[in-house]
Amino acid sequence: MKYGSEDQRGPAVGETAGPAPSASGPAEQPRHAPHDEQQGTRNRVARSILDHGPSTAAELALRLELTQAAVRRHLDALAAEGVVEPREKRVYGTRGRGRPAKAFALTDCGRDAFDQAYDQLATDALRWIAQSAGGGEEGEAAVAAFARARLAEQAEGYRKAVESAEPEDRTEALAKALTADGYAATARSAPNPQLGEQLCQHHCPVAHVAEQYPQLCEAETEVFSRLLGTHVQRLATIAHGDGVCTTFIPKAGSISKRGKAAHHTGEHPTRTTTASASTAGRNPA
Repeated sequence: MKYGSEDQRGPAVGETAGPAPSASGPAEQPRHAPHDEQQGTRNRVARSILDHGPSTAAELALRLELTQAAVRRHLDALAAEGVVEPREKRVYGTRGRGRPAKAFALTDCGRDAFDQAYDQLATDALRWIAQSAGGGEEGEAAVAAFARARLAEQAEGYRKAVESAEPEDRTEALAKALTADGYAATARSAPNPQLGEQLCQHHCPVAHVAEQYPQLCEAETEVFSRLLGTHVQRLATIAHGDGVCTTFIPKAGSISKRGKAAHHTGEHPTRTTTASASTAGRNPA
């Protein structure tokens, strides 16, 4: 079924296409669909723009078999979330009268929301590195070397932030630098503040890859240790099923009491993870 123009409006439909529309117009559905249904159709709208390029409400309505009114509601919501943005539709040839139709395009944020198989690509690349090095321990060492090299340049930006802060504020400075790189990091006191702090990363861009290659987490832990000038203890990682990547940073003077510090964090004191330990990226459960 085709819609005549932007101004032609049929009755409001549900947020999914539902049965095939009749000749007289789209099948009428309840105006308010459940939230999951709305979100599902919203994703279909965004996906259609991804597949077909910038699209008007009329074009989307035709492809998805929705009324233009329903499509506009979804476009308004997606625009408010920063997923799409309106643009003036490019006209080729003679331009007709009236205001040109708005075309909606995905923003960078909107494109990033779609699975672009980056995780699989990274995992395949690391597997190739390991196999090319001969597999086994040699393969693991090659992946670890890659992880360290990858973080070397990134760590330079963190170093500037940490070294410009007062010693007592360096964990907080590192957390802010990590947040700027998408890790949503915070610094907070450990359960026993006299012993140290906890650096918490609430997001990990490489979590799925690190599930198979903990060398990524190990290299990160080594960087934290060098930047802060002390051993650090990785208590939990998102890659191994924890809600937050948590790293214990001891206060100066408590380094010699590492075992005691681990006990008082309330985490897993039986296996201390230092920057050089091979389990730095793994949940020490």
